[in-house]
Amino acid sequence: MNYKQIPNQKVIEQTAEALNKRGFATQIVESKEDAKNAVLSLIDRGAEVMTMTSKTLDEIGVAEAINNSGEYISLKNKLMSMDRATQGREMQEIGAAPAVAIGSVHGVTVDGQLIIASATGSQLPAYAYGAAKVIWVVGAQKITNTLDEAMKRLNEYVLPLESERARIAYGVEGSNVSKLLIMNNEFTPNRIHVILVKEELGF
Repeated sequence: MNYKQIPNQKVIEQTAEALNKRGFATQIVESKEDAKNAVLSLIDRGAEVMTMTSKTLDEIGVAEAINNSGEYISLKNKLMSMDRATQGREMQEIGAAPAVAIGSVHGVTVDGQLIIASATGSQLPAYAYGAAKVIWVVGAQKITNTLDEAMKRLNEYVLPLESERARIAYGVEGSNVSKLLIMNNEFTPNRIHVILVKEELGF
């Protein structure tokens, strides 16, 4: 199976429609630059923003725009300046309930389910409930027909690539799917935004 393949327009539109019906405010964009612009249009200047670790955010330049521009309050930068040994609890609270959380997902089904896998679980509280606004940028190659196919893609394709990234970035043996969040619906209107990009982004 080609896990990097972009589906046709009909499938992308069908996925977006299903996501919208499940309460995920979804838009389709053409390119990385369009995705970056869409993300920034959803965030007020001066807002507190947490950029979750994401190859997708790095690729479209959003992580840099949020954390280095000085136009937003970067919670990532704040956390990096703190001492986990003495401020660990406070760091957990900041990460769990930011005003805005930005990241990606590891899979999305045509009928509108989303999965996010994590080794530590650090991003999951904000996504599931804690953040007032969540923005996910999703390359269309992550669309699958079923949840089973999304899990197969996660384990066969995403995990080896993430393990390699983790080895280089953190000097660890690799990554693993310790915790898994499956999002079926969102009940708070306009809390979660999905930006589907018609390009290959992330894993």
